[in-house]
Amino acid sequence: MFDRRSFLAGATLGGMIAFPEMARPASADIFRPENFGARGDGRTNDTAAFHTLSNHVNKRGGGTIELGRGKTYVVGRQVRNGRRYFLSPLPIMRFERLRFPLLISGNGATLLAEPGLKFGIFDEKTLRPLQSALPNFRPNGIAAPYDAMIWISDCLAPIQVRDVELDGNCEQMTIGGGYGDTGHQLPGSGVILTDNLSDERLESVYTHHHPLDGMIINGSEERKGRGNFDDLTVRNNGRQGVSIVGGTSYCFSNCEFSQTGRSDISSRPGAGVDIEAEGKRIRDVAFRSCSFSANSGPGLLADQGDSAAITCSDCIFIGTTSWSAWPNKPRMHFKRCKFVGALARPFASADPELATQFDRCIFRDDPGLAPDGNVFLNNKTGAGPIVDMGGNAGTNILFNRCIFHLTHLGRLPWSWKAIYVDSVMSQASKETGYPRGQYRGRNVIRGRVDLYSSSISGELIVNGRHVTR
Repeated sequence: MFDRRSFLAGATLGGMIAFPEMARPASADIFRPENFGARGDGRTNDTAAFHTLSNHVNKRGGGTIELGRGKTYVVGRQVRNGRRYFLSPLPIMRFERLRFPLLISGNGATLLAEPGLKFGIFDEKTLRPLQSALPNFRPNGIAAPYDAMIWISDCLAPIQVRDVELDGNCEQMTIGGGYGDTGHQLPGSGVILTDNLSDERLESVYTHHHPLDGMIINGSEERKGRGNFDDLTVRNNGRQGVSIVGGTSYCFSNCEFSQTGRSDISSRPGAGVDIEAEGKRIRDVAFRSCSFSANSGPGLLADQGDSAAITCSDCIFIGTTSWSAWPNKPRMHFKRCKFVGALARPFASADPELATQFDRCIFRDDPGLAPDGNVFLNNKTGAGPIVDMGGNAGTNILFNRCIFHLTHLGRLPWSWKAIYVDSVMSQASKETGYPRGQYRGRNVIRGRVDLYSSSISGELIVNGRHVTR
């Protein structure tokens, strides 16, 4: 099977060099791109300066990089007939195997992709966009604007990136034909973190309008540290806001993942966050007070590979043209979250510990709660269940003290063997809802429902009438 992310990352990893042992920690060293020839004037291309800076930091084994306060550095340069593609990207900031801590202090600066960079498939003689039927895996005419603006891999010491904007400027790119299984599966991301073994921390990073992903995380299963991502804003990227394809122990706090696929480039899946293990396990991922809004695909997508143990607390998921979330992996827990628009394929299991759990969550179908006034309920009819459990019958999926307040076209969940505990459910739609399953504690339902074969322990009130066990 074609592994698109391995293809995107593979060509440069084999060329990494072993850096000599340093006599002292390099974290005390401060490097500025201006010392390596950067202008930061918003016009001059500073790619070569950042590449030289990166080589220097790599040789030193670490250090602190300080960008000019509020400056704009134009980056991204392509070489014709490079060793990788027809138009190959030159590295920008690429750090490998650092032994000492790395700090990139942005000071509010912006890295801006050079207008006119090419992305996609082009005729190698005329440089015109070349459209081909997908899937397309032919190596001819490939153009990639950059691998990542910041790529950090195989580092032994802690890394930190803070207070910087990474603007992919894809609306000013020249877009060629598609490549891969769907869309444009070619390099062009804001940040890539690969196989780092210590702590990773990103704070106040705005990564947007990249033709591929806002960030890709491909972590080592042997890592002892944690990944902490605070106050990230991830918007308008082409394929995913964030792709997590391997690793453990990541926490996202106060982050926004929105508008994926809403710019000049849109490739599926178009998720706000895609958790898709590729050859590695993914475990212990947490989202706290994050928003997933108006992405072209699901807000949170977990459906492929060996992934489990994902927790979302106090988050909001808004689906406008696709599902608010698609949590089809074991041990996914949602606590005090709000869903606007339909959710699909929570994980069902004969083992209750593995099935998806919703604790004190709220489910709404009100278009007034969506940024563009649209709420996704069904891709065919425009109306449907607010939670679609599909053919798995919802076995042991738990809704504990949840509120379903459906005032428009949404219907109550479709289930057969879900568990409802102390929940309040209402729908305005005259269509029948099918929230069938086990009812425990005190549950109240208002609206037209079919509860055939449900089991009742405790108190169930349907349209003002008590239903016997």
